[in-house]
Amino acid sequence: MLKLNVKNETSRLKSVVLGTALSNGPTPTANEAYDPKSLEHILAETYPIEKDMVAEMDAFYQVFKKYNVEVYRPELLENYNQIFSRDIGFVIDDVFIKANILPDRERELDAIHYVLEQIEPSKIVRPPHEVHIEGGDVMLWNDYIFIGTYKGSDYKDYITARTNMEGVAYIKSLFPNKIVKEFDLVKSKLEARDNALHLDCCFQPVGKNKGIIYKSGFREEADYVYLVKLFGKENLFHITRDEMYHMNSNVFSIDENVVVSERNFTRLNNWLRENDFIVEEIPYAEIAKQEGLLRCSTLPLIRD
Repeated sequence: MLKLNVKNETSRLKSVVLGTALSNGPTPTANEAYDPKSLEHILAETYPIEKDMVAEMDAFYQVFKKYNVEVYRPELLENYNQIFSRDIGFVIDDVFIKANILPDRERELDAIHYVLEQIEPSKIVRPPHEVHIEGGDVMLWNDYIFIGTYKGSDYKDYITARTNMEGVAYIKSLFPNKIVKEFDLVKSKLEARDNALHLDCCFQPVGKNKGIIYKSGFREEADYVYLVKLFGKENLFHITRDEMYHMNSNVFSIDENVVVSERNFTRLNNWLRENDFIVEEIPYAEIAKQEGLLRCSTLPLIRD
């Protein structure tokens, strides 16, 4: 049996589900795009091709092997995008929460059925239908659970709004001893530079007390100030609008001092090294064209 344990974003990783880019299917049409960044690349005819994305994910896989992390991959669905395993579920403490994802993506959960079978059934929960929540919006920091949401009355009009306030209330009810704090994120259907698809598009902790943050990703300045007070301004690396667009906050921690990052994130990677992190740089710029990066491709199951 898998004894789940995830309490934060940075403790030593032992076991993870890594998505796959194999049999990714044809380039979607503009009407099929889930987010403005994919749409932009579909229209520009620069949408990533399978061969390049498979190579990028293999580079990520090799880093996990280097650190002796147990890696599960989803079963293959023909002609289907299975890269972003973070969206389909997430672990808090020792509980696996199935996400209520966009209906078309339900099959992705079936593809990790063999993993779920190794988990004590009482430790797997499925939120009720009205609860929308995706793993990219859920960020753990020990006693805190940070959740990205969208509070606009036009929530249902945004395919880029993935977690609702019912989702926040649901997590509060499951974990009454945690401090659950929601953050109202900026959404756009058309401009990827102004769309925080998930919380990890504009914030992520690294190490024990540091973080990467994009101030303009928050609709309320008070939400940004909350994090600055909690972490300390000197411990936060502020990214620019362009760096947010390229997904600089969507790195992934294997340990408190080991961060996997995209090789083009020069400014961020230098800051990480200056702060005594080991930076494992890999190519991931093609996958980034789908408005997802390293954290989005992973579903951690066990951290020490």
